[in-house]
Amino acid sequence: MYDSTLTTGSMSKFSESAKGRLRSLLVASVLLGAMGVLAPLGRIQLGLVTASATLAVVGIVMFALSFKRQRSRKSAYGTIADFIEKDASPSFVVCPDGEVRSINEAGRKQFGAVEGETLAGTLRNTFANPGGILFRLKALAEANGAAREDIVTRKGHVRLSVHQMGTDAFLWRMEDVPEPAAGRGSDGPLLPMLMIGRSNAILFMNDAARRLVGQRVKSLNDLIGETPLTLGTPAVLTTGSGPVDVQFACVEAGAGRRALYILPVADASQNDPLWSSFEALPVPLLRVAADGQVRAFNKTAYALIGVGLDEDVHLSELMEGLGRPISDWLSETLSGRAVQHSEFLRLKRADKEMFVQVALNRVTEDGEASLIAVLTDATELKTLEAQFVQSQKMQAIGQLAGGVAHDFNNLLTAISGHCDLLLLRHDQGDADYSDLIQINQNANRAAALVGQLLAFSRKQTLRPEVLDMRDTLADLTHLLNRLVGETVTLTLSHDPVLQSIRADKRQLEQVLMNLVVNARDAMPDGGEIRIVTECETLTQPLDRGQVSVPAGSYVTVRVNDEGVGIAPDKLQKVFEPFFTTKRTGEGTGLGLSTAYGIVKQTGGYIFVDSKLGEGTCFTLYFPVLDAVVPKPEVARRAKPKEVPNHGDGVILLVEDEAPVRAFASRALRLRGYTVLEADSAETALKTLEDQSLNVDLFVTDVVMPGKDGPSWVREALQDRPDVRVVFVSGYAEDKFSDAKNKIPNSVFLPKPFSLNDLTETVHRQLH
Repeated sequence: MYDSTLTTGSMSKFSESAKGRLRSLLVASVLLGAMGVLAPLGRIQLGLVTASATLAVVGIVMFALSFKRQRSRKSAYGTIADFIEKDASPSFVVCPDGEVRSINEAGRKQFGAVEGETLAGTLRNTFANPGGILFRLKALAEANGAAREDIVTRKGHVRLSVHQMGTDAFLWRMEDVPEPAAGRGSDGPLLPMLMIGRSNAILFMNDAARRLVGQRVKSLNDLIGETPLTLGTPAVLTTGSGPVDVQFACVEAGAGRRALYILPVADASQNDPLWSSFEALPVPLLRVAADGQVRAFNKTAYALIGVGLDEDVHLSELMEGLGRPISDWLSETLSGRAVQHSEFLRLKRADKEMFVQVALNRVTEDGEASLIAVLTDATELKTLEAQFVQSQKMQAIGQLAGGVAHDFNNLLTAISGHCDLLLLRHDQGDADYSDLIQINQNANRAAALVGQLLAFSRKQTLRPEVLDMRDTLADLTHLLNRLVGETVTLTLSHDPVLQSIRADKRQLEQVLMNLVVNARDAMPDGGEIRIVTECETLTQPLDRGQVSVPAGSYVTVRVNDEGVGIAPDKLQKVFEPFFTTKRTGEGTGLGLSTAYGIVKQTGGYIFVDSKLGEGTCFTLYFPVLDAVVPKPEVARRAKPKEVPNHGDGVILLVEDEAPVRAFASRALRLRGYTVLEADSAETALKTLEDQSLNVDLFVTDVVMPGKDGPSWVREALQDRPDVRVVFVSGYAEDKFSDAKNKIPNSVFLPKPFSLNDLTETVHRQLH
């Protein structure tokens, strides 16, 4: 049962601390009281006596709280001790400095321990280095509240766990766990194995290792001396019967531990029973001749490399990706000239893509130099590395595309704008009219290409609305039938109960057209394209690769074709910009990347599945609109209001691009407005210092050197709160939507804009 004597002793330690503090307070109180008695009557005496009484009261309160806390702790520890007393596994209540406060019956029987010892001292005959193990687990428990670790001892496997009890005690528990058959293959003999800690301390030796060494040793240095351990190379092992030539293979065991398997050197007799354990070693190993031919391998290596692995096959036929002939790497390793002994290579497996890290070690076999290749599966590492590099590349290209699109939009605004000005002075009968129309149309085509770049970088401005996918496809069917031609059949299938989504109809139509055109091009001999829309509810997240679709209701659109399919190694690249499998001149490589950008910006997901020779399926997921916005009722016919004419107002135009500013100012003046120009935010604020100047509207670019558009507008509105604002930018609206929303009476006009776009937007803002 719980040891009340120990608890009383422990509590007395806490009492001594409390008594010390109380004693100090009482001494201070008495001194102040004495000084108050000796002091002359007046405020000084009153202050000293008051301070003395206050300290005395504080001391009594502290003593009462300390006594209450000690009784509470005593009760808690007593409850825990009673709870663990009959536990079949040894359990200990330990204070933070390692002193054992209480031990249950199982602990007293197994360790013969008594209270007052340290836990490290109690376990010194169980673990080779109990202090390090206890410190590591205690640190984890302080951080996480609890910790545990499976440890191999000379008597078997044990599980040591610890739970933090408040701030001044830990509950430790030790239980036996079944010992794994370490080092035993499916049909091979038991390999000699050593479990090594961080400092080369031997934590465990299996029976085969003890028989080989002939004695119990505590450090790896006692077996191989101070020589650094090199895996796969010969080493001299000190045993009770004399030195033995061996090799070591390593398997990481977690928590800084390593399992070292002992093998004979390569030139040992093949009849040696230890060398037959090569097959059972859980480390992929190849024995490679100087010319690169595989001479031997174990089962683990065969499972990793695949059916292509056979004796006398050259190493270059199994793996690739070194960047230079593998034979050169082998020769450099044999001669000792290799800069590094390990390389990452790609296996030539037809079923899946795998990477391995290959470490070469020189050995001697029958007097001839050869190599032992130790393989490690690095597929996950290389996959994560490739995904990181790809994400960095996509981010860089996205930023580049957004910047290029912004500059291009400024140029297109100037080109199309000045073209509109020229069209005002020419009618259809003029000889130059058709040339101007060509300039205007090609400027619009260039604007569409810039829109694709913005869609890829997900920085375009969307105009979302409530859509029914059936209506959208119905409006698009005629155009799609013209796109697929006569040899391809287009069929549509809709869910009878299809919920609404929220998306930009124009951009969504572009996505569907891109997918249908790709499906058509994948079927040069004709076939069928099936577009299927359904409502799908995910009860749990859908994981596809590195993307997770949250649970919820979605409208799915599947575009299926019966084409040639996409190769597995190209499937993960189809959404990359400028990647295309079409011949030069047949595709830009922006179609699917544009579709990807539009779908992601809409809040949806897009996936692709394909099999060579069978076809491809693109699947789009769009979140169902939670609350369908009711369609506005048809307004009753009312007497139309008189629309004011253009030309009523003073406009401050702020634009750092001179060609854009010249076009915009001329367009507005042609409509009769008074225009004040500024090439920067600072110039605009300088102009507004004239309080007698009346300005009705700000038309400003968003991104400019110095202060940006929203910043200077907020500053100007402090003195002119009634002025309305038109923001223009070549970037997407959402790039500064938060800032715009905080500015009242403001609208956004994306570049490139036409003369009519600009003047109509200004007119609506002013009236």
